[in-house]
Amino acid sequence: MNRVRRLETMRDREIEGLSDVLIDCVQGGASVSFMLPLTRARAQAFWREMASSLARGERAVLVAEDESGVIVGTVQVIWAQPENQPHRGDLAKMLVRRAARRQGVGAALLGAAEECALACGRTLLVLDTASDDAERLYARQGWQRLGVIPDYALLPGGGLCPTTVFFKALRE
Repeated sequence: MNRVRRLETMRDREIEGLSDVLIDCVQGGASVSFMLPLTRARAQAFWREMASSLARGERAVLVAEDESGVIVGTVQVIWAQPENQPHRGDLAKMLVRRAARRQGVGAALLGAAEECALACGRTLLVLDTASDDAERLYARQGWQRLGVIPDYALLPGGGLCPTTVFFKALRE
């Protein structure tokens, strides 16, 4: 069984584990803001930026770990919104290692992110995805599909891809 926990800070161990997950997902073709080749230094720099944002209270970072404590997945909820949207958060960087997929990790991360958002006073979450598998997960978990934006971003190896936008109203 995987354990999901919210990080209060990011130590070197977490940055290394999160970098492993990010590199694996990008190598697998995930359109999550990075191009191939994604170097370890670039992945670590990204997670160090996220650690600073976490320390400033701009986001929550959750991780899923396997029985031995290895990070196999992550998701973020971004709190930093315009002042007229204090009730909203953006779900971002939902990443699950390819070897850990279809084992409930994504659903566990998503549920924990929703609980975290509610506990922090957020009642609306928004996300976008370029993954058909992720779309199915979000739909199964009660997220509402808004539509598709064509040619939204580049795939890691090049070539444009669309993104699908979802939202979920959270209830206690």
